[in-house]
Formats: sequence, C-alpha cells, structure tokens
Amino acid sequence: MFLTITTTGTPERPATDLGYLLHKHPDNAQAFSTSYGTAHVLYPEAEAERCTAALLLEVDAVALVRRGKGKGRGGAPDAALAQYVNDRPYAASSLLAVALSSVFSSAMKGVCNARPELPGRPRPLRVEVPALPARGGPDLVRKLFEPLGWTVIVEPVPLDTEFPDWGDSRYVRLVLESDALTLAEALRHLYVLLPVLDDAKHYWVAPDEVDKLLRAGEGWLPGHPEQRLITSRYLSRRWSLTRQATERLELVRLAETDDSEVEEIDNAVEAETEAEEKPTPLAVRRREAIVTALRRSGATRVLDLGCGQGQLVQALLKDPVFTEIVGVDVSMRALTIASRRLKLDRMGERQASRVQLFQGSLAYTDVRLKGYDAAVLSEVIEHLDLPRLPALEYAVFGSARPRTVLVTTPNVEYNVRWESLPAGHVRHGDHRFEWTRAEFRAWAEAVAERHGYGVAFEPVGPDDPEVGPPTQMAVFTLTTPKEAKAA
Repeated sequence: MFLTITTTGTPERPATDLGYLLHKHPDNAQAFSTSYGTAHVLYPEAEAERCTAALLLEVDAVALVRRGKGKGRGGAPDAALAQYVNDRPYAASSLLAVALSSVFSSAMKGVCNARPELPGRPRPLRVEVPALPARGGPDLVRKLFEPLGWTVIVEPVPLDTEFPDWGDSRYVRLVLESDALTLAEALRHLYVLLPVLDDAKHYWVAPDEVDKLLRAGEGWLPGHPEQRLITSRYLSRRWSLTRQATERLELVRLAETDDSEVEEIDNAVEAETEAEEKPTPLAVRRREAIVTALRRSGATRVLDLGCGQGQLVQALLKDPVFTEIVGVDVSMRALTIASRRLKLDRMGERQASRVQLFQGSLAYTDVRLKGYDAAVLSEVIEHLDLPRLPALEYAVFGSARPRTVLVTTPNVEYNVRWESLPAGHVRHGDHRFEWTRAEFRAWAEAVAERHGYGVAFEPVGPDDPEVGPPTQMAVFTLTTPKEAKAA
C-alpha cells in the first residue's frame, strides 16, 4: 500500500516544515513495525518549494491470516476465498489507516513541540492514493471528501487495460487537494474514510471503536451529509455501536448549535442518581436452571460430572433436598480449588457427609458413577474433541445410567450478540466446538434413542427470538421401564 502527502512552500515558510509536522526528518528513511507488516516513511522530494512524504506499508500476508484466521466479520473480504492471495498488500484499507494513526500519531493529534505554531496553520496539501477500494464508486468518493473542503480527482481503475469492454474494477486512483486544511485534519479524514470506502476492517470492531471514531471525527463528522453511512461502515454495520455513535454525534451537533458543552446538553439524568440493576451473570442463571430441573426431577443423589472449581456443587449444598453430591473432574488442580471453595477441611461432619470429590475421566466407564438419581454435564461436552464424544456418551448413558441427565452447552447462534467476541471465535479458547440449536438437538435425540431416554430442551438465559438463548439445556429422562424401575 502506498500513500503520499505533498505540500508546497516559500523560502519564508519552507515546504520541508512537513518534516516537523510528521515528526519524521526528510533526510532519513525510517521503518516501523506494525501488527501485520512494516511501515516505511521516506521523502521522494524535500525542497523548500516542494516536499513529499510517502508512507509505504508492506503487509505480511502470513501474519494477516494467522491473526485474522483468514475469515470473519470485519476481516479482509477476499481472505476466506483465498487466504494468501488477496488485495490487502496493495489496496488502501483499514490496514493503512491504522498505520497512519500509529506512525503519524502526533501529527494526527496536531502536536509539534519543536514548532508549536505549525499544526494549526492550514497549508497546501495534495494527497495521492494509487489504489483505493471504493465500494460505491467514484460518486461516493466525491460525496465523502468534497464536503470536507477537498478538490477530488478520482479515476476508476479498469479491470484490464487490454480488455476495456470488461469495464472498471472497484478500485480507484484518488488525488485530494486543498489549501484550507491543516495536516492533522487531513490525516483524520483519511483515518476514518479509507476503511469506510473499503467497507471492511481487518480487526474486530469493539465498543472502543466508537470513541476512536468520535475523536477522529471531531469538528467535521457531526455535520457531514453522509454521517450515517460513514458511522455505519466504520463500525462494520454493528447496529448497537452505530446507534450509540449516532446518539453521541447528535449531542455534539446540538451543543455546537446551542454554543454550549455536551455535558450541559446531556444532563437529563444526573449521574448515579440511583444504582442501576446489574444483569444476572449467565453462569448464575445456568446454575439456577440446573437446580430447578434437578428439584423437578425428584433427584436427591446427584453427580456433577466435570465439576471444575465446584461452583455447582456449592450451590447444591445450599439445598437440603440434595442428600448426596459427588463432584468428578479429570483435573486434580480443579478439584483442589473446589475443595478450598467448599472449605471441606472446616466443614461440619453432617455437611461433609453429603459431598464427595474425586478424580475421574468421563471417557471411561467408572463403577463409582452408578446408582445415582441424576448427573449433570454443565458446559462439559464442548471441551471434548468430537471423536471422544461417543466414549463420554457410553460412560454416562450406557454405563452409569442415572434416571436424569442434564446437559448444557453454548448456543453458537447467540455468539453474534456478544459484542466483545470476535466473529468466528468460540467463547473459550479450550472449546473444541460449539453447536447450533439444531446440531445440539440432533445429537441429544440420537443419544436418547440409543440408550432408552426421553429428552426435552430448555433455554437458559434470555431467549432471543432470532438466535435463541445463550445456553441450551437438554433434560434426559430414563424411559426404559425395567431400568427406570430399578433406578
């Protein structure tokens, strides 16, 4: 990727002042490491009359694939199709925008300690980007830059110069010229609008992107005629973030109109007038749903298979209905933490008689697991490789055969509602898979049919009408008459 910034000057105000503004000496060629390659800053020309600074970004295609997994919302649009062969090393995008903000961070903020009078002074500027993806074509490029005071020269790049009948590509050559803008303003325009025109980002758009947008858009975005499009594209069309940014931009516009501060406008509710009710954590809701289902089943002797650090065991101990609770886990370290959590060494004799912790693998049959009313597999199956699921299935449903089995697992369809979770990622690094509701239902029904159980499904957490609940729970009940009676 390549971008040049050119300015002109006079002997009294030499063009080489650009070096002070960018904090990069015109006599030096410098290189800076970025997350996805190396950014080079050099000056093809540096005279008092004319000075040009160039930013050349060499993208490491392998690093781009490894960090971005080659797919996912907000990633390179062509990477999922051809991971190592795409336009990212050549076409200006969010990669170049991030490099601009990193390499020219002080210039973008308008800071120049050596010559503090320079940043606030408008100067002749010419910005050239040889290859820019423009989803929306030249017309959209003009709509975005012309309201900001730029003279825009935009030339579509043909798909193939040898075959003009094929038409133009989605790329353009862009030249921007202005005499009325400061360098800081120009850099902030580019930082926001390059990824907007590309309509993609190489990284996950988290909530802090709203703050970045408002900082870079200060002074020009609130009144831009294409504000909604810019905000939506910059935030990768994440409606919740777009709405948040739009509301804050409207407050800024109202404050400017009223010649007041944003804080004075946004004072309808005093801060912390009353404590906001915090939502119940999903883990707590899950334990509550499990305890409710166990009580409904009539179970008194319960196995917590894959008990981890003992949170569910602790919750079951609080209910006197459960007379015997056994926690099983393959990790000795987890069992040690669970023992400390439960304070087994200080527990009274009567209470201690209700609980046991022992090490065991759910991939093998274990006679110690037989004879219990119910077993719980809470957030366990997704930690196993799929080829090992049949072994767990037989150990629990075929060998131990409790009257009731509860299985909870994440609903992967709900992952789009987690704003902090990158697209295409599972909720925990150790998850080997996460199922949709249809996949979980198909697995559970097949298990039930093979082993003589009936199965019902219950949502855990808010049941979204589009993507379902965050956690899905299957309640298995032994139906084989002879074995049900024996159990």
